[in-house]
Amino acid sequence: MPLPEALPGSRSKTSPVLYRNGSVYTAADPFATAMLVDGDTVAWVGSEQAASSIADSSMEIIDLRGALVAPGFVDSHLHLTETGIALDSLALQDLNSAKELLDAVAAAPGDGPVLGHGWDDTTWADATLPSAEELDRAAGGRPVYLSRVDVHSALVSASLAASAGLRGLDGFDGGARVRRAAHAAARQVTRRLPAEVLRRHQGRALAEAAANGYVAVAEIGAPHIGGAEDLRLAGSWNSDGGNPAPEVLPYWGELASSEEHARSILDQLGVGVRGLAGDLNIDGSVGSRTAALRSGYSDAPDESGSLYLSVEQAAAHLAACSLVGIQGGFHVIGDAGLDAALEALELAAAEVGEQRIRAAGHRFEHVEMVDAAAVATLARYSVTVSAQPAFDAAWGGPGGLYEQRLGERSRSMNPFASLYSAGVPVCFGSDSPVTPLRPWSSVRACLEHHKEDERISARAAFLGHTRAGWRAARYPNPMAGQLVPGAPASFAVWEVEELMVQVADGRVQSWSTDPRARTPLLPALDTGSDPVCLQTVRDGLELHANPALRS
Repeated sequence: MPLPEALPGSRSKTSPVLYRNGSVYTAADPFATAMLVDGDTVAWVGSEQAASSIADSSMEIIDLRGALVAPGFVDSHLHLTETGIALDSLALQDLNSAKELLDAVAAAPGDGPVLGHGWDDTTWADATLPSAEELDRAAGGRPVYLSRVDVHSALVSASLAASAGLRGLDGFDGGARVRRAAHAAARQVTRRLPAEVLRRHQGRALAEAAANGYVAVAEIGAPHIGGAEDLRLAGSWNSDGGNPAPEVLPYWGELASSEEHARSILDQLGVGVRGLAGDLNIDGSVGSRTAALRSGYSDAPDESGSLYLSVEQAAAHLAACSLVGIQGGFHVIGDAGLDAALEALELAAAEVGEQRIRAAGHRFEHVEMVDAAAVATLARYSVTVSAQPAFDAAWGGPGGLYEQRLGERSRSMNPFASLYSAGVPVCFGSDSPVTPLRPWSSVRACLEHHKEDERISARAAFLGHTRAGWRAARYPNPMAGQLVPGAPASFAVWEVEELMVQVADGRVQSWSTDPRARTPLLPALDTGSDPVCLQTVRDGLELHANPALRS
């Protein structure tokens, strides 16, 4: 399939555009109803009366009809190719049994490999998984790879296991479910695709992001996920003027053993990266029981997960990145995994100095099981936590995955308020395809955290999904993520039912439109539905447009 000349709905902007008769989320004027965009820059924000005085025939004028203009979202952790593949393969999220899964495989169209994503055995009444031979029969001999919702394990057919050479690899016991090294090998076999196919999958993911108000995404690449060619293709979207897309902020999760080694990795990549961070895995996931725990899983006491890196390896990596002056970091979820990461941080600081560690702006992904001592250490070294609020919405609360796997320990998962109050830098992402590209649902998850004490306000959550994402990536323009004169024209327009101020403390009135507060308003998120994205613009280029915007 040939690539489109631009993402669906995209078109360039040449004349100034005046948005009016709506609401603008801006620190410049909490009552702003209009905004002027000139080229790639916000030129002005202000009142409807002022908009009437500056409007002229040289401008395109868009009547917002009450819509909200707000800074565009930044997804601080996703996987473009994996997202595109998941969007175009079997969707397994709503299946409830092995039989339903086998029926979906049998009904899969085409004659190539059967790919699917999203099954979750913790939601099944009977958690028995299909066998590798059953998958072979259902697929008529076609290779089958079905990733679990957390993408840290998968179901594979016997034919795929044979072609991928899984026998003897860690995480393969001869059955359908594969983890650790066996899972990485199985996934890589299904991802050996021509560059044009990989790029098409990435384009599909970027179009989905643009349609949901994202103006930038942090691509979390790693050798075990898609390889360097996949990362280079992702980075190339930033220089493709014919295909305007959300800006790609690339990360590469490869272990460096020294400053010289780190520099050689960067030189060989062939694409500029923001850091040697992201999915450099210290451990795995809770759902697949590969997150490293201090004590066994509640539903499998003999299992306590896996540590993929030693403390010494992690420390050498952080020290090397600090000396080069780039971000380092890891994927870390379990409490024992975080213990290892923090011990490595201390060792690295002893080697290169605390100031170098803080200046590098290291980032840890996920960081779900955090106690007070860990929060203090993260704050001390200014480590950014790149978290996924939708994880809590999907798996937190009574009876959820966290409680099934962790018991009482589940109550302290994802402590957003504690991180914020201690001064730990926090940014938010989806880990797509693990959770969907739905930013307002993610903001809502912060407001409705399963533990009331860890809820944060809609404003704090919104900033964590926007301006904080740029800062976490050490973006050079300090004005990115806000709509004030001189800032980049990167924003989204939203059809909203109601605007309000929403706070996390249930003892406080949860909404306010009192103009004396001078607080910019955000969409009401207790209506049962998310705002509809009418337009997404990055640096003045339209990436997505709903026909309703100009109708």
